[in-house]
Amino acid sequence: MSTFTFATVPQIIAGPGSISRLSELKTGLGSRILVISDDGVVRAGLVQPALASLSEGGAETSIFTGVVADPPEAVIHDAVARAIEFGATGILGIGGGSSLDVAKLVALLARSGEALCDIYGVGKVTGERLPLVLAPTTAGTGSEVTPISIVTTDAHQKKGVVSPTLLPDAAILDASLTVGLPPSVTAATGIDAMVHAIEAFTSASANNNPVSRTLAKEALRLLGANIEAAVKNGTDMVARQAMLLGAMLAGQAFANSPVAAVHALAYPIGGLYHVPHGLSNSLVLPHVLHFNATVCGDAYAELAPCLFPQLEPADRSGRLAGFLEGLALLPVRLNLPVRLRDVGIPKDGLALLAENAMEQTRLLVNNPRTVLLSDAARIYEDAW
Repeated sequence: MSTFTFATVPQIIAGPGSISRLSELKTGLGSRILVISDDGVVRAGLVQPALASLSEGGAETSIFTGVVADPPEAVIHDAVARAIEFGATGILGIGGGSSLDVAKLVALLARSGEALCDIYGVGKVTGERLPLVLAPTTAGTGSEVTPISIVTTDAHQKKGVVSPTLLPDAAILDASLTVGLPPSVTAATGIDAMVHAIEAFTSASANNNPVSRTLAKEALRLLGANIEAAVKNGTDMVARQAMLLGAMLAGQAFANSPVAAVHALAYPIGGLYHVPHGLSNSLVLPHVLHFNATVCGDAYAELAPCLFPQLEPADRSGRLAGFLEGLALLPVRLNLPVRLRDVGIPKDGLALLAENAMEQTRLLVNNPRTVLLSDAARIYEDAW
């Protein structure tokens, strides 16, 4: 048995309607709670049940709605200033991955006083954070259980802050918060979660461990069995809750056994062309899998029946082929764009994408097969 570490959140609260019971839960948020979200989530009424519950419990709340997709540093600074001005005793993040990532950094910076520019990278955080609770409104990023926050640092570059300090005190998985997701977002975020599980299972990280691999398999089983039902009928609460659980398990897996080339190649697509993160992953996933299959075909064959149970009787080569083909066809079945050109990326932009992808060294080091600039360029060309 290899030596490894595994860290996750101390409390997970799951079930439809959970967000409405905040005042009953022992979250430690205190009496002045800053809620971090985005304008769309607030307008959809998803924050209101939490506010009502906190008010019933005697807490005072303030809402920061300035989160945008791929949040820039300015958003982080504005939210931290709001937290300090409000005298926040705790931070509640409600939203997609961007809102949860912002909430993590606000909880840290509002208390520790560290400079954001000093903590990019792995293990650079030295201070403490405010109490923090996260509730996702998408079943995809797993940010509610990861020690990672991604920030856009200039026009297109993304950097990560990675520290166990960012793990929240509690994650709330409430399917009622995901009911309003459009089918395309449900599909893309679901594939994002699948990518987390696949990359965690095959990560070249020294901390690739049996706990992460076990969670990755169960995540894929839940996601594969429920994604089409959730996309077809967004009010299917059983499918929605299963998707949230699957995304969280995948988040726990990759929080400890980190993701790799799919994410490294997806980040420039989002940064340069503002394609949503889940869709960016979906666009490059089949092509990275084919690239990696020469060195981790056994692992892909092992994962295949988790996503596609009909492959259980097949031999190793049949499972591998079915896995690669199934994941290539899944976006088609879910009515997602499947080519880079379908989302407005010109062919003459591929070289810059490849150059930017090679800067994602934090992720590329975890890929089971070394990715050179020429490899990245070829993957983008295959995806175009």
